[in-house]
Amino acid sequence: MVNLKLGRKAFEYFYALLIIFLLWYMISQIVNINLIPSPLLVLENLSKTFKSKIMIHVEYSLFRILMGIALSLIVGVPTGIVMGYFRKVDKLLSPIVYLIYPIPKIALLPVVMLIFGLGEMSKIFMIAVIVVFQVIVSLRDAVKGIPENMYYSIYSLGGSLFQLLREVIIPASLINILTSIRVALGTAISVLFFTETFGTEYGIGYFIMDSWMRVNYLDMYSGIIVLSLMGIVLFSIIDFLEFIFYRW
Repeated sequence: MVNLKLGRKAFEYFYALLIIFLLWYMISQIVNINLIPSPLLVLENLSKTFKSKIMIHVEYSLFRILMGIALSLIVGVPTGIVMGYFRKVDKLLSPIVYLIYPIPKIALLPVVMLIFGLGEMSKIFMIAVIVVFQVIVSLRDAVKGIPENMYYSIYSLGGSLFQLLREVIIPASLINILTSIRVALGTAISVLFFTETFGTEYGIGYFIMDSWMRVNYLDMYSGIIVLSLMGIVLFSIIDFLEFIFYRW
């Protein structure tokens, strides 16, 4: 069943990419300008330059995304669980979350760069800030939605809080954690692209903008394709984890 679902998901991605490339090819042939090169030329350029020019940028970008997500989970998971389980904590922290959550996180970039500088930490922190609120709100609502009678068997056996977390809260809330990461991931990648145009010489965002400044459209579109594929890989990893933990 898992192999069937994964195969179906891979076919859906392949089908979507095929449609996009066909439309791209048609537009490139109609307009016939250097600004929109043929996808065949871009793919050829990508195959020639990936190892020598693009791979290092991908490594930096993936590192920033994964570290940002890890940081958001370290902060967001316990915070969301505590808010969902303890009503007093929820009443105390919810106004703060609701006040900060709607703020466009990209507006915080100047403040973050002033505090953390132009290095890696500011980029990782920006991604963490985007994802962490999704995790907190989603996980809090998931824990609050667990029926109280699911706790009774643990209570009656004198189970500890750790056992309650392991047996009830985390299994019931894991799907919400994965969903919140999936929802926030697209925004995180967009913000990563923006932050990589400041104070760095590495990152796929920097590579795309540098190629644009050098009027190297083949490299620019190659970078865009790689950025898209990075998103597909990350989404696929989340889908795979969902299939593993929720096979039904």
